[in-house]
Amino acid sequence: MKYRIVLNATGSVLTLLGVSMVFPLICGLLYQEKVIVAFLFSIIITVASGLCLRKLFPSQEAIGPKEGFAIATLGWISAAGFGTLPFLFAGTFPTFIDAYFESMSGFTTTGATVLTSIEKNPRAILFWRNQIQWMGGMGIIVLLVAILPSSGIEGMQLFRAEVPGPTADKIRPTAKNTAKILWLVYMIISALEVLFLYCSGMSLFDAFTHMFGTMSTGGFTPRTLSVGAYNNPVFESIIMIFMFIAGAKFFLNYRLLFHLDVKALIKDREFLFYVGVILTSILVITIQLKVYIYQSIFAALRYASFQVVSITTTTGFVTTNYDVWPALSKSILLILMFIGGCAGSTGGAIKNVRILLLLKQAYRELYRLVHPRAVTSIRLGDEVISEEVMGNITGFFLLYIFIFVLCTFIMAMLGLDMLSAAASVAATLGNVGPGLGMVGPAKNYAFIHPGGKMILAFCMLLGRLEIYTVLVLLIPTFWRK
Repeated sequence: MKYRIVLNATGSVLTLLGVSMVFPLICGLLYQEKVIVAFLFSIIITVASGLCLRKLFPSQEAIGPKEGFAIATLGWISAAGFGTLPFLFAGTFPTFIDAYFESMSGFTTTGATVLTSIEKNPRAILFWRNQIQWMGGMGIIVLLVAILPSSGIEGMQLFRAEVPGPTADKIRPTAKNTAKILWLVYMIISALEVLFLYCSGMSLFDAFTHMFGTMSTGGFTPRTLSVGAYNNPVFESIIMIFMFIAGAKFFLNYRLLFHLDVKALIKDREFLFYVGVILTSILVITIQLKVYIYQSIFAALRYASFQVVSITTTTGFVTTNYDVWPALSKSILLILMFIGGCAGSTGGAIKNVRILLLLKQAYRELYRLVHPRAVTSIRLGDEVISEEVMGNITGFFLLYIFIFVLCTFIMAMLGLDMLSAAASVAATLGNVGPGLGMVGPAKNYAFIHPGGKMILAFCMLLGRLEIYTVLVLLIPTFWRK
């Protein structure tokens, strides 16, 4: 392990983070809020810390796999830590643990909150709270790779350590150019959403903050009642469309945006599976809601569609209290928390491609029982999936479920009922945000024991960096030279 490389790159992360605090500072100036002092102090401390690390540990060496994992994990932990400074200086949270929980929830695009009355906070704080989600959506390390090539951290090792999914699609030959294209696509689609929301009647501040939460599939909003506070079908439709786009892999968004390649969507098996899961879930839940809750089929379709897309993409926006829905509908939403978005999207959880390949593997095992001598391979479209990749996916799935079960028991020991404990872990490990029961859409995470908040914050980090990137640091041999 080359510690100098890791500390130098962490300094770059903090420097970038400190500079990004200028935007909520400008927001505070526009609205003439006293909280600008909190951002000034935060900028000075964060930038100074980053520059000190870069000065004390200069490095231009190549990054290996170990350094890539360490930079990704420690970079995110540091970003969440320094991201608490505006909250603490502004007095938004009474304790560091609450501030860290909110900051980690933002950077990992989870959207679980401990704020009880969101509207009472200064707009600059709300802007920062949503901005960190947008930065974390495409990835702060990927952003660093795109804009700071001279720092010596442009290697593919960092790109692979942070971009979610079994494989990281390369749009360009180098990681630097790939990162640039991904962030360009991300910003273009983000700008389009702001434009649509603003033109449909939403204020510019609300349009930006909701875009931050949508494109990152994070789910923070400046309203306590989330998107449901507006009770506006037009807003809901626009946000739902962009949530769907953000939940699809950005390689496909790039093909569609720059090459008008509609065939790429049709040929992509994961995308078709993603669409199938969403449409099937909407159909079943709509029927249930029509029978048990709503008299109008259009009302049932409206709320079912929004919540299915919101939960599947792990955004976590809410338009209604789905915790009072029939048991089958809530069960479907809970399952969707595990499935998540596509690989290479800003969505969290296990990812559609892994679920699809695991189903294919299960079918292959059944087929072998009938034809024991048959030699079969697992395919995803025209691509043959290697046994090594399948082993990695199976290991990831088992590890994901093991962590879910372990953390559920811990949360139950800390006082949550079993449904709430399971939902809290599923919602944080999958980077969804709102869960069921005591952490349902009409409630928050403020009541949870401080130890429980740190457990859930760790789950958020595990979910965003896809478990392996974080847990590999716990292996003693990882740190040996």
